[in-house]
Amino acid sequence: MNKVHIDDVMTSSGVGFGTSGVRGLVADMTDEICWLYVTAFLQYLTSQSIIQYGDKVGMAGDLRNSTDRIMQSVSAAIVDFGLIPINYGAIPSPAIALYGLDENMATMMITGSHIPDDRNGIKFNLPTGEMLKVDELAIKAQVVRLPENKFDAKGMLIAERQLVSITEDASDYYEARFLDFFPTQCLQGLYIGVYQHSSVVRDCLTDLLQKLGATVLPLGRSERFIAVDTEAIRPEDVLLAKQWAEHYSFDCIVSTDGDGDRPLISDEKGDWLRGDVAGSLCARYLDADAVVTPVSSNTSVDKSHFFKRVVRTKIGSPYVIAAMNELGTDLNVVGYEANGGFLQANNITKNGKTLSALPTRDAIIVMLSIMMLAKDKQMSISELVDTLPKRFTHSDRLKNFPPALSQQKLGEMIAGETVDNFLSIKSQFDFAGEPVALDCTDGVRITFENEDIIHLRPSGNAPELRCYTESSTQ
Repeated sequence: MNKVHIDDVMTSSGVGFGTSGVRGLVADMTDEICWLYVTAFLQYLTSQSIIQYGDKVGMAGDLRNSTDRIMQSVSAAIVDFGLIPINYGAIPSPAIALYGLDENMATMMITGSHIPDDRNGIKFNLPTGEMLKVDELAIKAQVVRLPENKFDAKGMLIAERQLVSITEDASDYYEARFLDFFPTQCLQGLYIGVYQHSSVVRDCLTDLLQKLGATVLPLGRSERFIAVDTEAIRPEDVLLAKQWAEHYSFDCIVSTDGDGDRPLISDEKGDWLRGDVAGSLCARYLDADAVVTPVSSNTSVDKSHFFKRVVRTKIGSPYVIAAMNELGTDLNVVGYEANGGFLQANNITKNGKTLSALPTRDAIIVMLSIMMLAKDKQMSISELVDTLPKRFTHSDRLKNFPPALSQQKLGEMIAGETVDNFLSIKSQFDFAGEPVALDCTDGVRITFENEDIIHLRPSGNAPELRCYTESSTQ
C-alpha cells in the first residue's frame, strides 16, 4: 500500500476544499481522489472517537450527471473502512444533514451546489453538524493508505460498482420538520410558482407547499443540469420570473440552487429578493434575538433594529456556525448568508410549536417564513420588503479569474489595511465619493461617505472574483 498525504492530493489533483467540503472539475474527481478524501474524513472521525467501526454513514446527492458515479466511489470508501453506507438518494443537502443530526450519524452530500455541471463536490457533515474549519485542517493533515490494484491507470475503480438501494427516511423526516411547525393549511389562498429547473428539492418543495394548502404550478423543469446561483442570478432567470408573474399572477415564485440549501423567492411582480434581504425577513418571522451574517450582507439588518445583536463574520457557513456557537443558548440565534441560506443554532418555539435546530444552510424555511410573515401582516411580499430600511445590494463575478491574481490585486489595495493607503491608489479607480472605512474581514470592503459600499473578494469555491455593492437606491 502507498501512503498518500491529503495535502499533496489537493495540490496534485486540483480538487480542494471550498466552504464546506471538497470541489473540483468532474474530470479531476476520479474515483481514487474521491475515495482518498472520504477515507481521510472517516479516518479523522474515528481518530477522534466521533464514530467507530461498524457505524452507519449516510450519503445523498444532487441531480448532476456525475453524482451517481461519485456516490459509488464514496460508498466503496465507506465499505472499505469497515462502515455501513446508507443511500438516501437524491435529496436536499439540509435534509441529509438534519437526519444525520437526529440519528447521530456522519453524512456526506455529493453536490457542486450552484456551480456548473462540469464540476462537483463532496460536502462532509459530522454527527454534530456541518464540518468546520478546524475539521477541514485535520482532514488535510491525514495520511491515507491507498490499496494496490483498486484503481486503474485513470484512477477509476477496477471492481464492479455497487450502490445500496435507496431509503426515503431522511427526505420524509425533512418534510415533517416543516409540516409539524407551520399551522395546518397555513398557505391556503396563495398561488405559488415553483421554478423547478434541475434542483434536487423540486419535487419535495412542490409536495410540501401543496400539503400546507397552497395552489402550486411547477415551472421550468429541466432534465439537463442548470447552474442556478442565488447570489448571481442569471439574466434569463430574471426575465423568466417577470414573465411568469405577469402571465399567472402568482403571490410569489420560489426556487433553490442545485442542492436545495440556497433559496430564491420572488415578490408578486416576479422580482427576486436578494438572499440577505430574504434571510433578514425569515429571522424576523422566527422572532430571532441574534443574527449572525457575513460581512457582505445587506446592512438593512443592522439599521432595522429588529434584533438584539447582529454579528458579522467572514464569508462561508463554517464561519457563521462558529460565531453562532459562541453566542451560546440564552438567545434565539440564527444566521444567514448573502446567498440566502439560513442556519438555526437552537430550537425555536412559535405559536406553541417547535422548529428543531438546523445549523447548516437551508432554503425552504426562508420561503415559508416570508410567506407567513406577509400573511400575518396582511401585506404582499413587495410591501413587506418595503418595510425594511432602503438599502439595495447587487453582486456579480468575473469568471476564470485566477485566485493568485485576485490575491495580488486585493493585496495592493489593502497594504496596511488603512483608508489612507487606499486613498493613495484611488486615482486608479472611478469612484463617486471619498472612502471613509475599510473592512478587511474577508477581501476588501470599502464604505464611502454617502454610505455606498463596494466589496471585492475571491470566491472560495471557484476561480472567480466576486464584487458586492450596496447603496441607498437601486
